[in-house]
Amino acid sequence: MKRIFGNKKEKPKPPTLDEATGRLDSRGGVLDEKIRKLDEQLSQHRAQIKKCRPGPAQEAAKRRALQVLKQKRLYENQRGQLMNQQFNVDQTSFALQSMQDSVQTVQAMKAAGKELKAAFKQPELNINSIENLQDDMADMMDMHQEIQDVLGQNFGIPDDIDEDELMEELDALEDDLTADTEANADGVPSYLQEQDLPLAPSARQGHAVPAQGEDEFGLPAVPQRT
Repeated sequence: MKRIFGNKKEKPKPPTLDEATGRLDSRGGVLDEKIRKLDEQLSQHRAQIKKCRPGPAQEAAKRRALQVLKQKRLYENQRGQLMNQQFNVDQTSFALQSMQDSVQTVQAMKAAGKELKAAFKQPELNINSIENLQDDMADMMDMHQEIQDVLGQNFGIPDDIDEDELMEELDALEDDLTADTEANADGVPSYLQEQDLPLAPSARQGHAVPAQGEDEFGLPAVPQRT
């Protein structure tokens, strides 16, 4: 059968957007090169027109320049059409990429949703269990604070001490210290001043104390035995 009817020809695959963009870029590059060459020719024709005197030679140079200018306008129109096509292809490519990204985003969100559902089914994430855990932690912290308060109490201090009375007694003590300081000329309280002590006896009754020398440190010298 294949020998009689032959094999069915496969249809060629349509070009991709990247391939279309590449061909448009290539054609645009060719047109840009042609336009550049025509600009160089126009510059030469202008120079010739300026050099020639009015007459047939100048008119011939103008006609040649006009012909080159017409070709340039034609290529510029073609280049504009290619730019419009390139813009449309780019817009289509952007829309296609956006749709592909959207599909991948939806697929990723679906997979994440399944994982979240599986995670919420775990007993550790039960909302009632979490609330009970929080209540237990709060109770234990309160108990811990109570224990610390009990351990921080001082021993041997009466409970009926009035802080106001202690403050009044402290103020009275400060007033006494201030009055005692003002009574002394040098401004030193009496309990911090040096008291005058009695002088040591210089001699025994009926006997004179022999004078002793001092050593190198200013202390009484030890008498030497002879």
